[in-house]
Amino acid sequence: MNLKKQTNWGIIGCGDVTERKSGPAYQKTEHFTIGAVMRRDEEKARDYALRHNISKHYTDADALINDPEIDAIYIATPPDTHKYYGLKVAAAGKPCCIEKPMAPSYSDCVSICEAFENKGIPLFVAYYRRSLPRFLKIKEWIENDEIGDIRQIRWNLSKLASEKDLSKEYNWRTDATIAPGGYFDDLASHGIDLFQYLLGDIIEVGGSSGNILGLYSAKDTIAASWKHHSGITGTGNWNFGCAEREDIVEIYGRKGKIVFSVFEEMPIQLIIENNITELIIAHPENIQLYHVANIREHLAGSILHPSTGRSAAHTNWVMDKILGN
Repeated sequence: MNLKKQTNWGIIGCGDVTERKSGPAYQKTEHFTIGAVMRRDEEKARDYALRHNISKHYTDADALINDPEIDAIYIATPPDTHKYYGLKVAAAGKPCCIEKPMAPSYSDCVSICEAFENKGIPLFVAYYRRSLPRFLKIKEWIENDEIGDIRQIRWNLSKLASEKDLSKEYNWRTDATIAPGGYFDDLASHGIDLFQYLLGDIIEVGGSSGNILGLYSAKDTIAASWKHHSGITGTGNWNFGCAEREDIVEIYGRKGKIVFSVFEEMPIQLIIENNITELIIAHPENIQLYHVANIREHLAGSILHPSTGRSAAHTNWVMDKILGN
């Protein structure tokens, strides 16, 4: 793709995630712009386009995908429609970024990947933590052997049931037909993908899961253990009905450990014996900014993007194994 000119992106599904996390990142990236958005609700699509200074809006995804002025597509709908729209974008021959998780199942992810690979078209997935400076610093610590040979990683993520959960108001994130693992699909996918970026692919994994609270159809309690290709072992516990929120990751090495949070902007810690190095590395205002900038560099041929369709598909494979799918 010639990036000496503007690359016009189209967004399918201009909901909450695109308001601050992602949409403005495409507009702030050099030589990128958003040329059109699509949402089934005409009024909401028009309002979004007006507020974000976007010239065109659609209620028909096919019209946006096949708009000759649109060069690339960002799919930001719930995951149950990612395959449906993704295959259409591949057929149109346009580069694409899909929100995470890539699809509700590994098999759907493989179908999407193959469609883009058969056309020789780039496919990205919005696991943007692979591009964030605070996690790149952790990767640097690991690659510089700061804690020695790594032995294991463990993650505990818990949160209170929200008012929306308790009211049993409909939420696609906890609808088992869209997200079988509920908040696990939405949240834990970020961490599992990040751990593979930091420590290499997971090759063995097992887990147990259940719906204990009965507030929605998806799973709310999940536990897992796994092994990376290097032999590093990992464990994870995710509970979405605890008395308090906790998000702690610990990577143990021969000489020390690294402690951080996947979601909270707490300091990252390098602990060696009694010496603690703490760094506060803030996220950008639009958290997908570096992820989108890396898409541009990939399309320009400067780098290989850290989050591709295949890397994201493997994250889905891990999640399927944990949930017993």
